[in-house]
Amino acid sequence: MMKPLTATSTTYLLLAPLAVLLLVFLLPSLRPRAGGSDGLGVQCARRAGFVNAAAVTAAVAAPPPVETSEPPAAAEFSLLVGVLTMPSRRERRDIVRAAYALQPPARGARVDVRFVFCNVTDPTDAALVAVEARRHGDLLVLNCTENMNDGKTYAYLSAVPAIFAADPYDYVMKTDDDTYLRVAALADELRGKPRGDVYLGYGYAMGGQPMPFMHGMGYVVSWDVAAWVAGAGAEEILARNDTMGPEDLMVGKWLNLAGRGRNRYDLKPRMYDLNWFMDNFRPDTVAVHMLKTNQRWAATFRYFNVTAGINPSSNSHLLP
Repeated sequence: MMKPLTATSTTYLLLAPLAVLLLVFLLPSLRPRAGGSDGLGVQCARRAGFVNAAAVTAAVAAPPPVETSEPPAAAEFSLLVGVLTMPSRRERRDIVRAAYALQPPARGARVDVRFVFCNVTDPTDAALVAVEARRHGDLLVLNCTENMNDGKTYAYLSAVPAIFAADPYDYVMKTDDDTYLRVAALADELRGKPRGDVYLGYGYAMGGQPMPFMHGMGYVVSWDVAAWVAGAGAEEILARNDTMGPEDLMVGKWLNLAGRGRNRYDLKPRMYDLNWFMDNFRPDTVAVHMLKTNQRWAATFRYFNVTAGINPSSNSHLLP
């Protein structure tokens, strides 16, 4: 004789179809991808002990995270954009990824975007960063202690030539996670520039000189300048302890004392800080800085029509 169903067994029967659906739809999404991920995401080479933050010292060069309509061989030049951030700023990185992924291709340029931070020491950050790296493959983790003005920019510029030695870039950029960079506009600025001894950004006037250094919101150096920082320039930079201090001013000091970066280009007012009222956007913007809140990012997206033409999914509706 069949026993009557208890409340517990009834619950199991109700949950069984849900479990089947989870197995069907969730498990495939957890399998490793055979190729690069979508958007800015690209797949990094796996490393032993990757989840262990102490073992994460540098990302491996990967396919370009900003897609172009031309094959890499057809690109006139290449640019590495290093976005300096912190391990805990995962929401900000997702916003910045979207900001780059939704931009039009940079004509004739291969542009790769990497998010840059120092060694991950917090166990929670370590676990989440490992997942993020596996999903997107766009992280560059340097062997340094997290900081803003105590050598992080030096660690970045001095590491890049070795990390990407097999496939050097023409230009290397340092920017921040509160800067919206319009890649195509920057590419247009770089297209006719020399490939050597270049220092480009928002020129900061000081001491009667028009451009002794570029503002930290974002600046570009040519590959040879980065190679000098990593090589011949390293000894004198470290001997003067010139990695400590306002990072943008320090970079200018390195180049000024060594006579480097002589091809200097000032992009202001096309690079600028967003003011308090958020009403000073420019249609010819190359980069806008001080986007420190989601409200400011939303205002930027609205002004530049970032989401124009993107319709809500047909599955996105209010339930009765």
